[in-house]
Amino acid sequence: MILVREEIGDVLRDLRLQKGHTLRQVAGRASVALGYLSEVERGQKEASSEILAAVADALDVPISTIMREVGDRISVLEGLQVFPDVVPDDLAGLDDDFVLPEPSLH
Repeated sequence: MILVREEIGDVLRDLRLQKGHTLRQVAGRASVALGYLSEVERGQKEASSEILAAVADALDVPISTIMREVGDRISVLEGLQVFPDVVPDDLAGLDDDFVLPEPSLH
């Protein structure tokens, strides 16, 4: 069984280590108890969206990057070979006649 909390913990740990930060440093920057963050990284505790946002900020990584990596890892575990960049229309509930506007960069 795939546990999302374990994948989130693995991604957070990998990002922390890639950036060369200790658990204590990230916990302090995120104002999260060291023991709790350790349990999150080990997949033993669920992280709230507030905790994820605080840890992402402490790691200077967009939360979307964390969630995308979690999704990619779950796709691999599910045996999917290709990672879609967008949600297919049939899953998003969009009609064929409906077209989203191009995002503005201004």
